[in-house]
Amino acid sequence: MEEMKATGKVTDEDTIKILCPRLILIKNEPGLQWLIGSPFFPPFTIISTLKSIHTSSSSSSPDFIKESDDLRTLLIKGFDVIGALVAGGSSSDDGEKNAREAIGWARKLREFVIGGGGENLDRELIGAVAGLSGGDVKFFVERNGNVTAVDSVVYEENQENFVWERGCLFRCNLPIKMPVYFPVKNEADAEKMYLRAAEAVASSFKDPLATYMVERLSKDISSVPQPVIIRGVDLDFNTDLTNIKLVDDKAAQDSDAKKLTCAHFCLKSKSSPGLISVENADVIQVSVLFNSSGKSPKSSSPLAEYLPALEEARLFFVNFELEVLCFVAKDLLLMSAISKLIIPALVDQFNSMKKAVLPKLLVQHPQLCSYHFNPPGLLHPITVIYELNYGETELKQVEVRRSLHTRLGLPFDRPLLRIANALDFSMMKDGSGNSSKRKGPSLLKDVHIGIPSGGVSGGVVSLVQGSYEYHHYLQDGFDDSGWGCAYRSLQTIISWFRLQHYTSIDVPSHREIQQALVEIGDKDPSFIGSREWIGAIELSFVLDKLLGVSCKIINVRSGAELPENCRELALHFENQGTPIMIGGGVLAYTLLGVDYNEVSGDCAFLILDPHYTGNDDHKKIVNGGWCGWKKAVDSKGRNFFLHDKFYNLLLPQRPNMV
Repeated sequence: MEEMKATGKVTDEDTIKILCPRLILIKNEPGLQWLIGSPFFPPFTIISTLKSIHTSSSSSSPDFIKESDDLRTLLIKGFDVIGALVAGGSSSDDGEKNAREAIGWARKLREFVIGGGGENLDRELIGAVAGLSGGDVKFFVERNGNVTAVDSVVYEENQENFVWERGCLFRCNLPIKMPVYFPVKNEADAEKMYLRAAEAVASSFKDPLATYMVERLSKDISSVPQPVIIRGVDLDFNTDLTNIKLVDDKAAQDSDAKKLTCAHFCLKSKSSPGLISVENADVIQVSVLFNSSGKSPKSSSPLAEYLPALEEARLFFVNFELEVLCFVAKDLLLMSAISKLIIPALVDQFNSMKKAVLPKLLVQHPQLCSYHFNPPGLLHPITVIYELNYGETELKQVEVRRSLHTRLGLPFDRPLLRIANALDFSMMKDGSGNSSKRKGPSLLKDVHIGIPSGGVSGGVVSLVQGSYEYHHYLQDGFDDSGWGCAYRSLQTIISWFRLQHYTSIDVPSHREIQQALVEIGDKDPSFIGSREWIGAIELSFVLDKLLGVSCKIINVRSGAELPENCRELALHFENQGTPIMIGGGVLAYTLLGVDYNEVSGDCAFLILDPHYTGNDDHKKIVNGGWCGWKKAVDSKGRNFFLHDKFYNLLLPQRPNMV
């Protein structure tokens, strides 16, 4: 561990423990960052930071309404704001003053997010101050109105283990189909009826008749406890967890469901070796069951009551797909986890979606869906609600992601918060960590790994960056032998974009590729279902339409001239890293790398051949030369690229996107 000293005196228990990396904690720019902690950890433990991005129009203070709306969605329950950091203080003498102001802002934000109860007002918070010229961050704590400098700051080494040995994730997904009636002749009442219906739905989460089933999802049913049914949840709806009580592990053996702790469903031992992260943390599923039938004191027949509308009315349905995550201490009672975390999380997410639907209530309802991400630098997941009506590339959606990248301190040239990068808990439940969503049998990936270099004396090898799938003739029971090599090369390229999380679309079939070319007007409708060849130009059209990816095309008059482009190809693999399609005559290949000696001009090409027709046997593919290095002219004087054919090289460009 590493300690950092600051001026002042406080008690030994006031050590600031920092889990987030230094570079996440402070940026070399002025601004305000919210310090994030958890009520399940020691009071002054900083887990992450979130940048404040909304400023009040009337002052330099944060816009607390917008900030609280964002953080209420983004920050999963079990984490909360424990302070604030101000970067760009004018002088060291202003440290205490700036820290006091930061603490005031943090306290006010907490009031907006969780309510301004007495416990919230008494909460001890952190104020931190950093200059732009470097140096250490100065930390202060507020106690009983007094702001005092901290004497001891510790950076924790095993940050992920610190978090996930102590806690687990609770997940609850709940689809809701909400009916709304309103008079046809008075559309102004639609908003009122919608809000009334939404209020009834929100109150149902707190209904005493609601039942919650808690279970650990796993393929190996014998290794996990049986599901637990919890009824009559304690409806103490104070979501401030400052003084929440944890229970000794021994209580987990109690047969009473209301006395079980979350550790009952956790398979990870607190002393388990190795690194624990979000991907292999304990995940517990919570299902909501509504019991609409009540016990009658005496037997009776079912009754149906007819209540005719006083005037012509319209009925429509609004669909909500709720999915919430909560971080829960393993020593917390299951009952408390549901009442103080799951239920408030469902209510908050439902209210956020309700608010987003309202402006478009009588037109096209927004298709809203929540996704969970764990971007680099964060030790815990975040939740984002996306509107999917127009897809991921719609401009409004791009701006939403750009704003999120700013708040989280993420780069603007990588798609870290696209849907393809979301955590897939349906695949995590078996502990495999495999998040591939491809239907059918999985394909071979990265077949070039382990193949020796191209044998170019003094050459420098430049390779594809990241993973791809090997697509070739006769796969998926589809006979494209003799005409589908360019289609297969395109599928390999699109698989690269999928596996690098630039897109969430499935790898298209030959027919879907043809359909895309017809839709943009490049081909006639008769092209669909045909066996016509396509080339580099058509591939560029499809990549642009389906992925929004632009391509560079190199035209080569003869196969003999291909080696002259090796320098440019090497730069492509170093800077872009995407697979390249080479088309010439009636053949198409996928290029995965070059081995190039800039002085002598000698070079070799790493070719992935889509003309292979066998099964997906890696050894057979490599030994047969279907993936391997090819010299333009081999040792026997044979030319790999034909001298009497022109070639087009398609170089997909890595998108600079969020």
